[in-house]
Amino acid sequence: MNRAFIFDLDGTLVESLPGIAASLNRSLDLHGLPGHNYAAVRGFIGDGAKKLVERALAPGEASLHGESVLRSFASDYGVSWPNGTHVYPGIPELLAGLKSAGIPLAVLSNKPHAFTVEIVEKLFPKGTFAAILGNREGLPHKPDPTGALEIATTLSVSPEDCVLIGDSTMDLDTAKNAGMESVAVTWGYHDRERLSTADRIADSVGELATLLA
Repeated sequence: MNRAFIFDLDGTLVESLPGIAASLNRSLDLHGLPGHNYAAVRGFIGDGAKKLVERALAPGEASLHGESVLRSFASDYGVSWPNGTHVYPGIPELLAGLKSAGIPLAVLSNKPHAFTVEIVEKLFPKGTFAAILGNREGLPHKPDPTGALEIATTLSVSPEDCVLIGDSTMDLDTAKNAGMESVAVTWGYHDRERLSTADRIADSVGELATLLA
């Protein structure tokens, strides 16, 4: 039986909260708007940049400043993301082990596609992932299953033989909608109690390696 593992990016493979928070707060400050601490921004992440900005704005501010703040954030983050983004310890070894076992790996993110590809290609060895897919024009973002199913087709693996690994309810719903198994990791941006619908839960990279073995 062929199998494939599809990983979320932010909060699963990489810690990106510091970079996202810094860029978001600079963009808000540019517009004379209050910023947010890490705990608040952690709760904004998961549904793409537009939702991130909407959640950062007070009621009524989105219609006045939303598009402008979003443009500022996209411009700032496109340049500054390396300063606040790093791979979680143990993840490189996990991926190398899976790849050496001949298991195809992929990334599926709600980040804009160009950012997703850039981050993956700069932080991971070339060829680690057989498919990288972010949010692009015409592609519904997670939890819509279209992206996950596209990856399964690209990898020539049936959906039921794919495992989707992520840190949020968005990822778990995506897996369910695509007919894939789900594994939740608890070191990301959703608390463990919110991840109870996952087929399996990993509390550490070592535990994830055991679950995927």
